[in-house]
Amino acid sequence: MKLFFTITLILLSSIIIAQTDSKIYDIISAVSSQRIEKDINILAGFGTRNTFSDTISETRGIGAARRWIKSEFETISKDCNNCLNVFYQKDFVTKEMGSRVPHDTWVVNVIAIQKGTKYPNRYIIMSGDIDSRASSATDFTTDAPGANDNASGMAGTIEAARVLSKYTFENSIVYVGLSGEEQGLFGGGGLAKYAKDKGWDIIGILNNDMIGNIKGVDGVIDNRTFRIFSEPTNLTDDENKVKRRRFYGGEVDGISRQLARYVHKSVKTYMPEMNPKMIYRLDRFGRGGHHRPFNDLGYAGIRIMEAHENYTQQHQDIREENGIKYGDVVEHVNFDYAAKLTAVNAINLAGLAWAPPTPSEVKIGGIVEPSVKFKWKKVNDPNIKGYKIYWRDTTSPTWDHSRFVGDVDNFVLDGIVIDNFFFGIATVGKNGHESPVVFPTEVFR
Repeated sequence: MKLFFTITLILLSSIIIAQTDSKIYDIISAVSSQRIEKDINILAGFGTRNTFSDTISETRGIGAARRWIKSEFETISKDCNNCLNVFYQKDFVTKEMGSRVPHDTWVVNVIAIQKGTKYPNRYIIMSGDIDSRASSATDFTTDAPGANDNASGMAGTIEAARVLSKYTFENSIVYVGLSGEEQGLFGGGGLAKYAKDKGWDIIGILNNDMIGNIKGVDGVIDNRTFRIFSEPTNLTDDENKVKRRRFYGGEVDGISRQLARYVHKSVKTYMPEMNPKMIYRLDRFGRGGHHRPFNDLGYAGIRIMEAHENYTQQHQDIREENGIKYGDVVEHVNFDYAAKLTAVNAINLAGLAWAPPTPSEVKIGGIVEPSVKFKWKKVNDPNIKGYKIYWRDTTSPTWDHSRFVGDVDNFVLDGIVIDNFFFGIATVGKNGHESPVVFPTEVFR
């Protein structure tokens, strides 16, 4: 009997290990709200970080801010035996390029790359924005501390680099401060083009824009809920793929939506106290963020941000009118909440950086049959454990059912009718980490 219980405990332990990775919990615990608070104060202390503000001063303007960010990444790199490649990436922007460009300038991004050991050309990216703005986007002299928008996202990105630089990953991680967001998403556009020109294989970008406010303009106070914005389909899909969606589905199953579902699932698994809310939209109504230029070029990209915005504290000159204090100042930032959303990013960066590549050439069959059939091209990697088939009701936002089918390149789900569900397939590594789900876009009989 004692032997039976011992074997049972071992089996249960192996099941638990297969479902979660203890290192992920260590990453959550390592994120520091105190360090994030310090960094937000430093960034807000540059007075204004408007894209067209002072670039010479050591204490004021976007020039001082980006030099400080670069120095922080370099310090982190020294602490991890030079594990980060830190550099500027820049593009020249002229006043003919938009109404928010008062004069020609360089838009400068600060990039830190932590190279993967097995797939160095596969990149998962976390971004925050360097720049800030006052009521007018072209006012580059008025104080615009941008404590929440977006020192919070930038501080979170730096903190994620501090924590994750203690680990090694199979895929590469990019930590980046993007500029020119308030003038037309110039920084994201420049980096997306840079990545395409360099031939980067981008897993996705997690764009963090405002992760520190818990009190909404509607009076709601919530320190657990956050939003994940994602586009439903890929803008670069050809006409044949668009036509196939009409008959086979996929209207809400593009690569960005799968990235959003990946984040949702990992948070529900490792941070059950948090409430991730998937928003089926590119961004807030009529607005934009730095993931969009990546979507435009066919890359997966999502926006992670607070659930309840306060419009009196963003894009506002610092002032008081009718008893209301306007301005994006440090006193309105909740540092514990910013740390939670930083941890959300960190665990997803880690999970994706430890995960194997997705299967390719995923096909589905089973028209007018009592079962669903799948074919796919396997990943050439000895550390692949196998593949997992996911399915969900057609009205469900999340993958609710799954079956691990082993290290095979085809499978039949008996007794499940293809008409009633949507399906996808993920690669599972021997370390337990999974790739994002791939929605089948080809049909076979």
